[in-house]
Amino acid sequence: MKPFFKELFEYNHTVNQKVISAIIEHPTKVSEKCIQLQSHILNVHKIWNAKIIPVENLYASWQILPIQNLAELDNENFHSSIRILEQFELNLSIKYVNRKGKELNNSVRDILFQIINHSTYHRAQVATEFRLSGLEPLMTDYIFYKW
Repeated sequence: MKPFFKELFEYNHTVNQKVISAIIEHPTKVSEKCIQLQSHILNVHKIWNAKIIPVENLYASWQILPIQNLAELDNENFHSSIRILEQFELNLSIKYVNRKGKELNNSVRDILFQIINHSTYHRAQVATEFRLSGLEPLMTDYIFYKW
């Protein structure tokens, strides 16, 4: 299962980098909402990783990041997720407090899948924003990555 998760994070990182490159290439065409969504994907990835490997979180969930910082944060998130895969058992239960103050438990596996699923969900919204801005959405589906 760990090799599959590694592959999912490689996919996630690759398509995030492509989207970020497109945002940087068209800074006047992409909407503020598009930048907000891509920032959110990266901010939340960092927040979930930090539930497993605690680090100071500098970002709020919906904080808009400067576009020149997106690729670097994505790289940090990717390497942190790979480190988690190397250092933690997938069935390990992680206790944390959510943003509403409720104590919760989830396995490392569930948290890692949440990161991937959440990213995919919001990348679809980014694709919609691209189209609304007159840009061709990128093909970010997993199967296209595999081809």
